[in-house]
Amino acid sequence: MSVNLITYQLEDNIAIIGINRPEKRNAMNDTIIGVLRDNVIRAGEEADAGVIFGHGKNFSAGLDLAELASRLAPDYQRPRKRRPHPWHTTFDIIARGSIPFVAALHGATIGGGLELAAATHIRVADETTFFGLPEGQRGIFVGGGGSVRIQRIVGYATMADMMLTGRLLSAEEGLHHKLAQYVVPAGQALVEAKRLAHRIAQNTPQTNWQITNVLPRINDLSHDDGLFMEYLNSSMARPPEALQRLREFLEGRATPLVQSNPPAE
Repeated sequence: MSVNLITYQLEDNIAIIGINRPEKRNAMNDTIIGVLRDNVIRAGEEADAGVIFGHGKNFSAGLDLAELASRLAPDYQRPRKRRPHPWHTTFDIIARGSIPFVAALHGATIGGGLELAAATHIRVADETTFFGLPEGQRGIFVGGGGSVRIQRIVGYATMADMMLTGRLLSAEEGLHHKLAQYVVPAGQALVEAKRLAHRIAQNTPQTNWQITNVLPRINDLSHDDGLFMEYLNSSMARPPEALQRLREFLEGRATPLVQSNPPAE
């Protein structure tokens, strides 16, 4: 059964990963997270960029609350030892793994679904997308890294508002708060996400790795340490492809950049 919970397809050098539980609004449990992790690792080995989307009418309504309720029951048999949080480890592999990921968002992108989206590097929302963090109304707290990733994207004030009041943000409001960098017409998120992923895959693997792994760490450093980290990375040995690309640009042979649906300011 778990095999069908996540779909995987390789298009050229792009991995397309889909959450496939539409009858439950793509609600996620530990089984789905485990299969997602396996496919994200596979994508890092086979592809140069990845896309994550949801089958059906929603990206993901977040945590499977029925499973959570069973774990909170008094007679639930808890493990004797604490283990690494599977959501944290899986989302970290997405956020700081070997390839960049683009999320194609539509419909409900709430709770754990928003935490998953926040782990990706570029988020494309169609006009049906709505964002929410309903944990406060459910008597629980975010548990998929949202207190770190979402808060760093939108800031404390917006995240506190969403959690305390249950406020939902539309696609355009999400764009304003950086939860999405692109908004497209209904039904077009996956198409645009694939287009962006193909564009990203044209970069050198080293550059993509530095953008997804080094850049966020520099953001966490002091001014002086950040500049030193930048110096170390800009001084790294570059692959022969880098010189070839520079020559193509200088000789007017480089592929021109095309801006479509520009990102939020």
